[in-house]
Amino acid sequence: MLCSSHLLIIKNNRLAEKGKHEDELATTNNIKRCRCLEKSIVKVIVFIVVSLFISAALLDFLGYLDFNVFEGFKLITKRKEPKFPYQCDVVQNQSHQISSSQSRASSLNPNHSQPSTCPSYFRWIHEDLRPWKQTGITKKMIKKASKTAHFRLVIHNGKAYVKRYRKSIQSRDDFTLWGIIQLLRWYPGRLPDLDLMFDADDRPVVRSDDFISQQQKEPSPLFRYCSDDASLDIVFPDWSFWGWAEVNIKPWGKSLEAIKEGNNMTQWKDRVAYAYWRGNPYVDPTRGDLLKCNISEHEDWNTRLYIQDWDKESKEGFKNSNLENQCTHRYKIYIEGWAWSVSEKYIMACDSMTLYVKPRFYDFYIRGMMPLQHYWPIRDDSKCTSLKFAVHWGNTHVEKAREIGEKGSRFIREEVNMKDGDERGARARTMS
Repeated sequence: MLCSSHLLIIKNNRLAEKGKHEDELATTNNIKRCRCLEKSIVKVIVFIVVSLFISAALLDFLGYLDFNVFEGFKLITKRKEPKFPYQCDVVQNQSHQISSSQSRASSLNPNHSQPSTCPSYFRWIHEDLRPWKQTGITKKMIKKASKTAHFRLVIHNGKAYVKRYRKSIQSRDDFTLWGIIQLLRWYPGRLPDLDLMFDADDRPVVRSDDFISQQQKEPSPLFRYCSDDASLDIVFPDWSFWGWAEVNIKPWGKSLEAIKEGNNMTQWKDRVAYAYWRGNPYVDPTRGDLLKCNISEHEDWNTRLYIQDWDKESKEGFKNSNLENQCTHRYKIYIEGWAWSVSEKYIMACDSMTLYVKPRFYDFYIRGMMPLQHYWPIRDDSKCTSLKFAVHWGNTHVEKAREIGEKGSRFIREEVNMKDGDERGARARTMS
């Protein structure tokens, strides 16, 4: 008979062999699982690679990708001679520069007929690019602009490439890029190679005072929607020209047609003889100050002012914010918000005399317009009395007030259109 110690040894050996067998099975199963996982990963990688090649081939076939160029995001140094449909003597053959301290309006002679089909505001391209006239634009300057830019755009051989740095407010960057794509479609193969940085925020950031000293003498060439006299940002048409989905605003061409129909619904002499404004007063103190000019029990400043609640409008389907339904008053007020306001062109398109509160900022076309010819200027430091006087003057000089309103609207309709706006931006980019 085996003693108990021998039985214990045999039992332990059997348990050890069983454990070893289980470990071998577990190892085998792990190897099988790893091999299956490796096969799955390989399949996924192969699928992604094949998909990328198919997508790239399709994009190349459609004209959106060039394998010879897209090796990296490089600066374009080769330049082509730009070709445009307009012969813009006012831009190409301008013999004088516009002083930055000179009044934007007084520098333009309204009685002088230009021998060019280009809008009058095209001449300001020279002034906007003056800081780089002597030095040109270097890679270092462009790299510095990436600190605030939302995206970088490169056009090479008629194809657009974009590098995004950060997301813009709402869909501003998307609609701006869509406008550039439209330009490429309108003039295929006619745009020169270019490289630019774009900031889609409101206020300008390239302050001219920062580049007066010898240490800072190379400003960054940064495009944006507006600028001011103390900044060097280069103005470009704002995103709403191609639509503003978040507030139900259509592209400029469709909006303009709708506003034309709205104009025809109410003749000028039959319109309400007060100054109208609807907007968000909480974006800047100057708008809050404007609300003090609303009608009250104690005073009537000849104004009718309304607060626009965009959250409420969104929930109700924007039924009270149609632009074509807001051309019912003889006078409409334009006032800036946090920066310039996209409402400017919609207000001026109404045939009403625009009461233009003295601005700090300018967009790409307002410098081509003249006070008392295209709009009536309103003092910023005395809004209420200035508005009351303007409305009183208009109601006692009806034909002259109507003429100012119509000239302003004609300027917007004829000189601020999709192609002119795109070409203005293209010329500025090309000359830079």
